[in-house]
Amino acid sequence: MLAVMLIAAGPVLLGAPTAIPHLAWVGLFVLMLVAMMGALWSGEDPRSPGWRTGLLLGIAVLASWGLVLGARGAGLVAILLVITVAVSPYLVPIRVGWALIVLNLAVLLGALAPRSGEPGWLVEISIMLGFYLLIQAASLLSSVALLREQRARRELTEAHVDLQAAAVLLADSARTSERLRISRDLHDLIGHQLTVLALELEAAKHRMPGGDGAAADTGEAGDPAAPRGDGAAPHIERAAGVARELLSSVRATVGELRNDGGELRETLQRVVQDLTEPRVVLEVDDALRLDEDRTVLLVRAVQEIVTNTIRHARAGELRIEVRRTRDGVVLCARDDGWGSRGTVLGNGLLGLRERFEGFGGSAVFMGGGAGSGPGAGSAPGAEPSPGAEPTPGAGSTPAGSSARAVEPAGTAGFRGFGVTARLPVPERSPG
Repeated sequence: MLAVMLIAAGPVLLGAPTAIPHLAWVGLFVLMLVAMMGALWSGEDPRSPGWRTGLLLGIAVLASWGLVLGARGAGLVAILLVITVAVSPYLVPIRVGWALIVLNLAVLLGALAPRSGEPGWLVEISIMLGFYLLIQAASLLSSVALLREQRARRELTEAHVDLQAAAVLLADSARTSERLRISRDLHDLIGHQLTVLALELEAAKHRMPGGDGAAADTGEAGDPAAPRGDGAAPHIERAAGVARELLSSVRATVGELRNDGGELRETLQRVVQDLTEPRVVLEVDDALRLDEDRTVLLVRAVQEIVTNTIRHARAGELRIEVRRTRDGVVLCARDDGWGSRGTVLGNGLLGLRERFEGFGGSAVFMGGGAGSGPGAGSAPGAEPSPGAEPTPGAGSTPAGSSARAVEPAGTAGFRGFGVTARLPVPERSPG
């Protein structure tokens, strides 16, 4: 856009005659350039109020009118009018763009009015107005189509993340069902048989001569060929010990099969794979395994964080960390988007917080934005000051859990949305 503006204004900037002082014309051009860039910047920043964006666009439009009217003959300068129309869908509703086309044509007619005495001026003005009507309408519709295409791409990416999460949960559910079936078979068949074996061996010990499992010194009286018990007793004792150990191992294996939710890194990686915008950097502690319910919770959390970033953050990179601590598991995420002045939780984030609180954990959300970057009091990684009020809508932390937010590694300078969620993980009981 900057290059097109310079090309359109180039002849006048290089000294072509103008209807107003040349320095004033150059000043108007600089004003339009600054106002246009400011409007685009303000429109990209969700923290910026809408009136500021509209005001800057209005200044740019008025400056473009002054430039066209101040040039002797519209020439290439009229392209500046097309630029204001082309950028308007990014900043204001489309109806404003159509109104701007009509006003631009009126300004262009005023710029061409001095030629009214020339031969053929009516045909020339009609052609000029028709041409700029078409090019402005085409520019407006092209911008609208591009915006719709971008919105459709975001929606497709969100749907892809949702589909990936559903596929991951379905696959994990199938594996969990299979593990439960195997664990039941182990418990019902092998475990039962080992229990019977252990009982039979225990009964055999008590049926040994002496009644208490101790080996007898001799066989039956008067029968030197009778079997002696002192040789069989140690073997029966060892067999009983092996049976008890096998039974304990089977019970431990059954417990692991029931509790093991698979490797978390692989599960979460499948949710974010194939995403290109934003680029997701996922770091999970090696061999971190959780039960099925907590795995589902973290999958849903990553899904919500990613879709929230796609929908609102306008971020290029999202970093997510999941690591084990002494108290359980901590999930922290941060994007490099714009952030917001205040964190207003929608249904998705509220549901996410409620899920963590349902497990006795907590979730803290940081909006980033001005005054909330790394090192500021409300940024992830900073401990809230004593007596400080919580950020409106950011949620509370259950008693007994830390409210401290955490920055993922490699996010220095990130000022976008941040999440820190803590999930207690109970110790697994053996067997």
